[in-house]
Amino acid sequence: MTSTSSWSQLAWNEADHIYRAILELPFVRQLADGTLPREIFDRYIGQDSLYIASYCRVLSHIASRLPHADMTEAFLGFALDGVAVEKALHSLYISKRPADMSPACLLYTSTLLAQATAPVEVEAAAVLPCFWVYLKVGKHIAATMKPGNPYADWIATYSDPAFDASNDRAIAICDRLANSASPEVRQAMTRIFVLCTRMEWLFWHGAYENLSWPKAVI
Repeated sequence: MTSTSSWSQLAWNEADHIYRAILELPFVRQLADGTLPREIFDRYIGQDSLYIASYCRVLSHIASRLPHADMTEAFLGFALDGVAVEKALHSLYISKRPADMSPACLLYTSTLLAQATAPVEVEAAAVLPCFWVYLKVGKHIAATMKPGNPYADWIATYSDPAFDASNDRAIAICDRLANSASPEVRQAMTRIFVLCTRMEWLFWHGAYENLSWPKAVI
């Protein structure tokens, strides 16, 4: 597998249309120009807090399964970074977590948790969109946002060079895993990568549209 046909690039090509759709979401466009209503952002950030708590546990689980010490160290670092980001960033915007996950948040976290019994290559590929999509969206917003944007702290977190470095490391690990995986496992890695990129779209869309549980089932 050459650098021009790495698993990660092939997977991104499969999901690129979803990323393009994410950039067109009202949530993302209004976040960039600073007009996103605070109520919508608060709804999003509360659910994101619940998501990150689950996501960090998934990262730790992946770390325990990886075949090489440097990979394990990297994923444990990602988990610790996630905890630190949640504490630092979310404290700026929310006073407490919501009691329940939204349907989108529950679907996304359940999809990640369901990969615990899949090959570790697939479980690692499942978490990669949360790195890669957030980085690209963060950079896109940072390049287009207006001065005085009320969400500048959030935007800075996901366009930061340190996050860029973590993303590159996560991509490199997934490519190493794919290089030694069977064709069937690589295909499964791509499928879950595309699915979880869709989940990223749904998460922002769900927050904007307030896609919550009907009162009859709460």
